[in-house]
Amino acid sequence: MASTDESGHDTPQASPSGTTPPSRPPADGAAPGTGMPRWLPRAMVLALALVAVFQLGSWAFHQLIGLLINILIAFFLALAIEPAVSRMSAYGMRRGLATFLVFLGLLIVSAGFVTLLGSMLAGQIIKMIEDFPDYLDSVINWVNGHFHTDLRRVDIQEGLLHSDWLRKYVQNSATGVLDVSTQVLGGLFQLLTIGLFSFYFAADGPRLRRALCSVLPPARQAEVLRAWEIAVDKTGGYIYSRGLMALVSGVAHYILLQALGIPYAPVLAVWVGLVSQFIPTIGTYLAGALPMLIAFTVNPWYALWVLIFVVVYQQFENYMLQPKLTAKTVDIHPAVAFGSVIAGTALLGAVGALISIPAVATLQAFLGAYVKRYAVTDDPRVQGHRPTRGSGGPGLLTRARGLWERRSGATGHTAAGSDGTAGSGATDPGLDPENSGPTDPDPRDSEEGAS
Repeated sequence: MASTDESGHDTPQASPSGTTPPSRPPADGAAPGTGMPRWLPRAMVLALALVAVFQLGSWAFHQLIGLLINILIAFFLALAIEPAVSRMSAYGMRRGLATFLVFLGLLIVSAGFVTLLGSMLAGQIIKMIEDFPDYLDSVINWVNGHFHTDLRRVDIQEGLLHSDWLRKYVQNSATGVLDVSTQVLGGLFQLLTIGLFSFYFAADGPRLRRALCSVLPPARQAEVLRAWEIAVDKTGGYIYSRGLMALVSGVAHYILLQALGIPYAPVLAVWVGLVSQFIPTIGTYLAGALPMLIAFTVNPWYALWVLIFVVVYQQFENYMLQPKLTAKTVDIHPAVAFGSVIAGTALLGAVGALISIPAVATLQAFLGAYVKRYAVTDDPRVQGHRPTRGSGGPGLLTRARGLWERRSGATGHTAAGSDGTAGSGATDPGLDPENSGPTDPDPRDSEEGAS
């Protein structure tokens, strides 16, 4: 028997040889002498490594977000000029030379537009500075005549020149010249980066597609090439349709400005055409602000006429011109286009507003091939009409006609039996008097019974 201590518990006995019995083996996965599983330290190290990699990737992404946005802009610009480059290369021209000629044409047009716009703005600013004393005299005379004051232009000019706010404004402007110069240089470097990437994407488009498809199986290669083709068609169609609408808008506004005698009418028309089309939805109103300002310097009523024309033309463009021009290129709903512009602006700012519509059109066209569509039932609710009462089954007139036909048929059978022209089997409408077998049922009876 095992020995017990005073408390009544069994006490372990020593082995006969004087050694202690072997201890219980450790649990599976646990380190000897500890309760920690063996996989826990490695899991902790792996988790720390993943967190470090995530933090490093997040830091690198935030540092390179400017470059990634420039590459995205360059990619969409390359997609936009892809049809022109491909058409020129189809005639035997080298793809690099075709891309260079397209970029040269875009550069000449952009430089000419900026030069004309800058000269117009400079001329208007000089004119406003020269006419400022006359404006000031007219304002002073109006104030003196209505409020019975004795203001003079000399006193006002001296007060402005010796004011503290003017001195502070000049000092702040002088210190901000360096910041403006830095921003201008940064913008030029950004344009150069976008131009270089766009040139490489357009000139080496086939090589880029070949390199991308070389790492994919054949089935995926077909999908990638199809998506690329859709993106080229939609982006090129977007630029084409917007350019055509910009031409129509510029011509219409040029006629108005020229009729009103507004100076710099050609440049203002080009400004309205480009800004109104490449800044969706609200671009027309933003573009019309500059012609209104210039028209106000000529005659305040001219500014009102320009505003009325801008509003009327916007409605004409939204409901008549744009649906016809974009029906085969970028056929997306105006609400979807507006929502995509808002989402693109929230994500990428002005860049997102410019590329949101072709991106959404490409995505819509690509997903449309994988969505199975069915024929829509001929239901008035599809057209937005509410069904009338009882439209779910036969009408009241149809049911009354069926009831009358059944009652007339029963009366006819009863009259034939009373004249003796039919046997006893004739009283049963389901039996034939010749072979006493069941007759074929009348299709009308089945339809009326179902009704």
